[in-house]
Amino acid sequence: MENVTVLGAGSWGTALAIVLAENGHHTLLWTHREEQAVEINEHHTNQKYLPETNLPNNLVATSHLEEAIDHSDVVVVAVPTKAIREVCEKMMTFLNKKVLFVHVSKGIEPNSLMRISEMLQESLSADVIEEIVVLSGPSHAEEVVLHHPTTITAASKNLSAAEKVQDLFMNQYFRVYTTDDVVGVELGGALKNVIALAAGISDGLNYGDNAKAALITRGLAEITRLGVKMGGNPFTFSGLTGMGDLIVTCTSVHSRNWRAGNMLGKGMKLEQVLDQMGMVVEGVRTTKAAYQLSQEYKVPMPITTALYDVLFNDKEPKIAVDELMIRTKKREINDLQ
Repeated sequence: MENVTVLGAGSWGTALAIVLAENGHHTLLWTHREEQAVEINEHHTNQKYLPETNLPNNLVATSHLEEAIDHSDVVVVAVPTKAIREVCEKMMTFLNKKVLFVHVSKGIEPNSLMRISEMLQESLSADVIEEIVVLSGPSHAEEVVLHHPTTITAASKNLSAAEKVQDLFMNQYFRVYTTDDVVGVELGGALKNVIALAAGISDGLNYGDNAKAALITRGLAEITRLGVKMGGNPFTFSGLTGMGDLIVTCTSVHSRNWRAGNMLGKGMKLEQVLDQMGMVVEGVRTTKAAYQLSQEYKVPMPITTALYDVLFNDKEPKIAVDELMIRTKKREINDLQ
């Protein structure tokens, strides 16, 4: 049994902490809000993010970051992409040992265009990083806590580190595969949120199943084109962290990206949507980063570009869809490079 810290007590961080605690690991869940830590420790609930879920009695929470880091040599980073650098900066003031970092966030940093593992490497000193492992795949927290069968992937350039994470999390309802394609896994997990926003818009416009099937399929083509250009394995994008994650995020009401897109499709403005959601919608920031990546790598990504115009140039969603449909005719299958 391992001592494991999970940073971030949102829905996904809490669900993963439950898996670890149920697997018998000494699990400490960090939240920046003291009242949330008190609720978890005294009532064994996290009502804001996972209502009606009873947390294991052996799952302990703290609002003190230094205590959380001192607890273990395995740290699961489950904070939103925009908070990663701030949390890393705070950790570096007292972190003085090698740690195995497992990140489970799905995003790309706008402007720097860094994947999350690259952000961690830049924000943390090399002498405190044992390895970095990405844990990603089609997984809604709301279903994991119900013990519904879930399969995800642990990715690391060091396969033994990925296998250690596999052993930490794997049980009868939570199956973990391994791969060394960090680039492909991170890009698939991040970019599917862009397509999920678009799928939500399509549903908000009541365009039906034909349109959503097209979005998912052509969205995967965009993700694969960019991912292969950036060094990912093309087969990764047809796996759990590509097609698998894309399907679940584009078709489920649990997906906050789909829900945000659905509200946009029904006529709400982005600011209204984000206010009403009350949780981070990673796809919004990632759309900006994906658009920038498409420009830098000269990869055509028409769905991403259309969504970028809806989110940041105030284009009407229906007009964006109409323009996608009347683009110049093309062959369906092209070389990935």
